[in-house]
Amino acid sequence: MIMNKFIKENWIKIIAVIILLCAVLDNPYGYYQFLRWSIMIIGGYSAYLSYISKKNNWTFIFIAITVLFNPIIPFYFSKDVWQILDIVTAVIFSYSLINNKNK
Repeated sequence: MIMNKFIKENWIKIIAVIILLCAVLDNPYGYYQFLRWSIMIIGGYSAYLSYISKKNNWTFIFIAITVLFNPIIPFYFSKDVWQILDIVTAVIFSYSLINNKNK
């Protein structure tokens, strides 16, 4: 019951972690466009939820993720750098899930 509630409240962050971890595989270019849009949207939504929950540190972290992954004014890095950023961002989303679960 508790796990079901946790998944219900955090499914979008779980999806973000999966999308980010799959990005380290060899994917077509379209996947990375999908990744940018989806992580930008999930990051923005997570920033909004953090803001209304008065979790200012998480709000700024998710805003930074939203800006980093935005496809409108993109940042250009090498594939190796993006893979590191994808993993670090997946860890951040995972940590926010664990942090949220503990409270």
